[in-house]
Amino acid sequence: MPIVAQSTETTDWVSRFADEVIEESERRAPGKPVVVASGLSPSGPIHLGNLREVMTPHLVADEIRRRGHQVRHLISWDDYDRYRKVPAGVPGVDESWAEHIGKPLTSVPAPAGSQHPNWAEHFKAAMTASLAELGVEFDGISQTAQYTSGVYREQVLHAMKHRGDIDAILAQYRTKPKAGAKKQQKPVDEAELEAAEGSGAAAEDDGSSGSAGYFPYKPYCGNCEKDLTTVTSYDDDSTELTYTCTVCAFSETVRLSEFNRGKLVWKVDWPMRWAYEGVIFEPSGVDHSSPGSSFQVGGQIVGIFGGKQPIGPMYAFVGISGMAKMSSSKGGVPTPGDALQIMEPQLLRWLYARRRPNQSFKIAFDQEIQRLYDEWDKLAAKVADGSALPGDVAAYTRAVGTAAGELPKTARPLPYRTLASVADITAGHQDQALRILSELDPANPLGSLDEARPRYDKAEAWINTHVPAEARTIVRDEPDTDLLKSLDEASRQSLRLLLDGLAEHWSLDGLTHLVYGVPKVQAGFSADATPKELPPEIKTAQRTFFALLYHLLVGRDTGPRLPTLLLAVGQERVRTLLGA
Repeated sequence: MPIVAQSTETTDWVSRFADEVIEESERRAPGKPVVVASGLSPSGPIHLGNLREVMTPHLVADEIRRRGHQVRHLISWDDYDRYRKVPAGVPGVDESWAEHIGKPLTSVPAPAGSQHPNWAEHFKAAMTASLAELGVEFDGISQTAQYTSGVYREQVLHAMKHRGDIDAILAQYRTKPKAGAKKQQKPVDEAELEAAEGSGAAAEDDGSSGSAGYFPYKPYCGNCEKDLTTVTSYDDDSTELTYTCTVCAFSETVRLSEFNRGKLVWKVDWPMRWAYEGVIFEPSGVDHSSPGSSFQVGGQIVGIFGGKQPIGPMYAFVGISGMAKMSSSKGGVPTPGDALQIMEPQLLRWLYARRRPNQSFKIAFDQEIQRLYDEWDKLAAKVADGSALPGDVAAYTRAVGTAAGELPKTARPLPYRTLASVADITAGHQDQALRILSELDPANPLGSLDEARPRYDKAEAWINTHVPAEARTIVRDEPDTDLLKSLDEASRQSLRLLLDGLAEHWSLDGLTHLVYGVPKVQAGFSADATPKELPPEIKTAQRTFFALLYHLLVGRDTGPRLPTLLLAVGQERVRTLLGA
């Protein structure tokens, strides 16, 4: 695995952040491992937007590791957050789960049929499996375990002792409506708001003030387990805390120095962790970066805990081709696992590595995935022959592996669009798929489908899960005799020229040359003539010829690339369907 050049030698964003983070870590904690962090809330399916919360620090941590430094990438699982609502579209979940709203995520039952002990573990497991496939090395921290075992006890007591200071900071950002003024509803992008909620923002929770004053701590009720509680009194010396549940009216007095069933509110919890873990680098979404948001306010509150705010780039949203911005609360939002069903880990890593954090981008689940794979394969070829730009080489290197080594890869990375076409036409018949793929390059035939895996499996999964039934390719069983009889002499001649050249050109490259060359030859030009040597009407003739072939082979105007389709159908059947 080549070492990625430092920022003095290339222009990629990862190296620039690595320089800054190493320098800052040496200033704050000389001789200690560099600490970068991510936070994920397993409140539902963890989507591809949340993945940017992990991939941004992962890429920076990996670059630091490549340079020989010790580094820890922490992922805080916010599994002690409250269960806020029943997400739509989750299998095995119905409205009966609403009775658990307000409980910690680890106290909510897992979806029906799950093998995991609770809601949080169910969604953590899927994300953990995806991160392993992506080569992401991390130290996971369960916030349930941290709070319930008393790890943060001193930090909780410290926050309560300094609640006045915390309240004063938060008060700078609280807005109070003018007397008699109507509350104005500000237009909000629902997806952005919900994405914030799904990433640990907890609706930017800063606690609440009651008759006893402000408290940055919320107990979970000892009776119903919900956090709809109000602290009614607290004594700093004895740490006696009294609270009342607004749901079941349960009330009790506890010693906070011994009590582990509650947590700091979000806007205090996050900066507390920065200080406790010594975090140097942690990105945040745009929802956390506006004035008064948790990242901005946390920069002031962290000082109360004796820490400093991390270097924290804002990262933009990630979209899906043909869909709006992703939100974890909406059903059907693609997860990393969904993406890894249809694309190799290297391609998914590359999509996050090649764009700066503040640049939005889309992940393709539609036909665009074929273009992305073409772009990826062209980049691989340029890297191999030394013609790629330094920044592109850096992004490619980070995509294909980590400091620990290269990710598993496809031995024969055939074009994705070709594999998808073959999977479409053969409809699961692997022997037929191997026959076609082995004929793509007769001089170097594919010996086994395993050589084309896992890329072939990803392309097949894309065909089966993301291509509508009406767009699937079904080859005709019998010739379209009516259409064949209606053809004029020029069309008949084009078919004869194709059929006469089939045997000689029976390979992917050969058939490509043949199908594009027939209209050229009919017009009196050489089959090898370049577009610059041809009049514009040749393109029109080619389109007309292609449409005729599609109609005769699959009964539609369009379909898979014709060379691949011809190979799939086979010489004898092609001759039959074209009226030989």
